[in-house]
Amino acid sequence: MFIGFDYGTSSCSVAYMQDGTPSPIALEGDNIYIPSTLAAPTREAVTESLYRFYNIVPDTQNGQASLRRAVAVNREEGIELAPGDIAFGQAALQQYLSDPEFTYYVKSPKSFLGSTGLRDAQLQFFEDLVCAMMANIKQRSEQALQEHIDDTVIGRPIHFQGRGGTLADQQAEAILLNAAKRVGFKHVEFQFEPVAAGLEFEASLTEDKIVLIVDIGGGTTDCSMIEMGPNYRHKQDRTRSILGHTGQRIGGNDLDIHLAFRQLMPEFGYGSLMRSGLEMPITQFWNPVAINDVPAQTDFYSQANKTRLQELYKNAREPEKLARLLQLQQSILGHGVVRRAEEAKIALSQQQQIQSQLDFLQDEVTITLTQQAMMESIQAPKLKMMRLVKEAVDQSGVTPDVIYMTGGSAKSPILRQTVADLLPDIPVVGGNDFGSVTAGLARWAQMCFGVSPSSVTEK
Repeated sequence: MFIGFDYGTSSCSVAYMQDGTPSPIALEGDNIYIPSTLAAPTREAVTESLYRFYNIVPDTQNGQASLRRAVAVNREEGIELAPGDIAFGQAALQQYLSDPEFTYYVKSPKSFLGSTGLRDAQLQFFEDLVCAMMANIKQRSEQALQEHIDDTVIGRPIHFQGRGGTLADQQAEAILLNAAKRVGFKHVEFQFEPVAAGLEFEASLTEDKIVLIVDIGGGTTDCSMIEMGPNYRHKQDRTRSILGHTGQRIGGNDLDIHLAFRQLMPEFGYGSLMRSGLEMPITQFWNPVAINDVPAQTDFYSQANKTRLQELYKNAREPEKLARLLQLQQSILGHGVVRRAEEAKIALSQQQQIQSQLDFLQDEVTITLTQQAMMESIQAPKLKMMRLVKEAVDQSGVTPDVIYMTGGSAKSPILRQTVADLLPDIPVVGGNDFGSVTAGLARWAQMCFGVSPSSVTEK
């Protein structure tokens, strides 16, 4: 059996082919999307649980060493793991919000896979994180279908988040491939996410068109100019029909982060003054919400930074705000702030003004947010996204017949209108904003495995 697997930055989903049509599989209750989140008692619990409860044995010396370290650390801290201690999706978020100080919580590990300068132990741990999430999804899918799933096509962005260029992309794809093999997929292929999204749209075309696919996901934006239609849809090699593509580590998460920074962090002291008249250092307010930046998060939650924050509190003109920042640091609440910003972004796409409540703080704070303030806050990442759209068109040297927008953030009427303004008189269409990539991956899986499964490949 084969599936298309969208291992997304914000959420994951899978689909199989049923009577020639992609069919999604429920992964969390009746929901076909499961947030890309994981919660555990400790960081080391993730690695130990793979071996203890999923029967996933490390396949390298580095992996075996990581497992030994994880078991030793958990024993030293008196942690005895039980089945179910690792939570995924909404359950992971709820576990984190209910007990943030004693929960190891990860959102969007895909954002970290292309990071440069990672040590072998860090690479191994990221692989374990991906492995745990894939194992959970594969297990749930097999339970739903009552069949073993051996083959998969996994979606990948044109460029993963990371500054290492081709090497970063190779590193990220290798982590995904190794994790997929460890959880039991025998045959694995990869397909670019915007191409997969286009395959689903192509199934509806009755004539050939040049399509600009704008895929705005949680962590990346990818834009591809592709020749599509009846004369292309059955070709296994689509390389020649790709006229141009661009991609960058900018996505819906960045909109959330910028909104959190500009509109919510002032309640924690951003923009306030010290007694000397100097402004508070900006990094102390950016780092806690920069949830896709490992070094920023590590620095903010360090013990050394706690000392720095205590000094800022003593010298603040508005110490009550710095007290909130100290609480945020000590209770590891940065994800909660960004979550409120994400909720506000969604609500402000339809309303002019909303009330956002930071109800996870000791002194609950209510903030009034406006659509205009949101648009100003997300201006920088929005401009980067539109630059990618323009560069894809310029690179191809042709004008698209139609613009197909997909991805979770493509639902935003603000982004859709911005694209329409950038390329006037070209129709902008959309489909299943979250599901088009998954459906396209399932179609490609049928191309790869429908007759006879191919061998595992690394591109």
